[in-house]
Amino acid sequence: MSLGACRLKRSFFALAAGLGVSVCLIACGHTVTNTTGVAPNGQLTRVLASQGVTSASTFGGLDVIDGWIDVLIRTPPLSAGSEPGLMAISPGRSQVAAFDQSSNTVYAFFTSTEKAEGTVQLGFPTYSMVIPTEAAFGYAAVPSAFVPGHTFIGAVEVMNLTGGLNGTIAVTNAQMVVSNSTGTELLVFSNDSDVMTVLYPNNSSPPVDTSCQTGNMNPNAPVCFPITGFSRPVNAIINGSVAYVLNCGGECGGATGTGAPAPASVAIFDLNSLAITGTIPVDAATMAFLSGTTLYVAGTSPSNNACTGETTAATTCGRLDLIDLTSNTVTNSFVITDGYHWRMDMSSNGQLFVGSHDCTNIGDANNPIPGQEIRGCLTILNTANNAIVIPPDNGDVNGFQSFSTRWVEYVAEGGNLRVYDTTIDALLINDYILNGTIPVVGYAGDVKAIDFF
Repeated sequence: MSLGACRLKRSFFALAAGLGVSVCLIACGHTVTNTTGVAPNGQLTRVLASQGVTSASTFGGLDVIDGWIDVLIRTPPLSAGSEPGLMAISPGRSQVAAFDQSSNTVYAFFTSTEKAEGTVQLGFPTYSMVIPTEAAFGYAAVPSAFVPGHTFIGAVEVMNLTGGLNGTIAVTNAQMVVSNSTGTELLVFSNDSDVMTVLYPNNSSPPVDTSCQTGNMNPNAPVCFPITGFSRPVNAIINGSVAYVLNCGGECGGATGTGAPAPASVAIFDLNSLAITGTIPVDAATMAFLSGTTLYVAGTSPSNNACTGETTAATTCGRLDLIDLTSNTVTNSFVITDGYHWRMDMSSNGQLFVGSHDCTNIGDANNPIPGQEIRGCLTILNTANNAIVIPPDNGDVNGFQSFSTRWVEYVAEGGNLRVYDTTIDALLINDYILNGTIPVVGYAGDVKAIDFF
């Protein structure tokens, strides 16, 4: 999401002064040695990008970037294994964690000092983790976790970010975890399941709690409630006491009684009563973004996936639906790139960035041929005029980051860290960033701003 809206009142002259210093730093040939990322007006501007490497002679880890001038400001990067990718950050941005795929280890850092907080060994990969508050605890969904004494696999691991696991809550094939604002209630989504599990982690019994599977829940301190009535739920957006649960349906293997692909929808779920109070049909649903009273929902339908209206060699396209939450109806729909949509963010000037993985890639962005189409996993919607832009780039989209004091969006796509000018929805080109790309050494797996700006 866009960061630090209150900072919008900072003067234009402060921004201009910062840009002037930026140009001098680059144009005069000076090496940037600042390791704090502080703009001339005293505002912190640090951004972290996870970058994985395969060479033993090259450092992997978390690159520190000055988000004011788009340059790397720390060598070597923060140590986070050789293949860090997925990152999670606390709401107040005091802690950040990165998952290293090479060792299945989570590395946590204090953002104020850029010092290590601790490490947590998961043992198996995670694709979803959250740090709900500023307390030193986080949760990771680990679909392949082995639960001792049981035949099932999958769990939500309770991470003590200062080091080690604080407990394991067994949830079969746990793939995605979403938290409320206090970390007291978690929504857990499992592979190939029509059930959403509601967890109350504070009631769990470490080190391993298997009550979700055994049914032996303490009525005075329940840990979990499996909720039925969904169709391959995969994710949710929580807004207060309401969760908008994404029913993936046929895209995720769900079927009707006749064997036809199950329709996608958004289920309105009351977190207090644990009941579904309504359902909104959509084209497809694997990722969503809430802006005011509009919910943007993206996915790739197994049936409604024609690229109508686009001139492209792609034969399959995704859909982006706009839901008006005052009437709970779809008010508009757009054709976008295909793949499994899992990242979404909006810039401060209303450009909605939608990213997927395993999409249809066309052409070669690194070796373009004049006149040839280049297409990847990124779509941009201008919410002011409903214009769709498909940038000429390739590869999975792994991370987004927008800012309130700059009309730019950081995009981790295809292993590159791109900077988009959101006034024109194209790569930023100026005197101090070449070809709209920040030169991280390895594969850019995610990006997070660790300061509010």
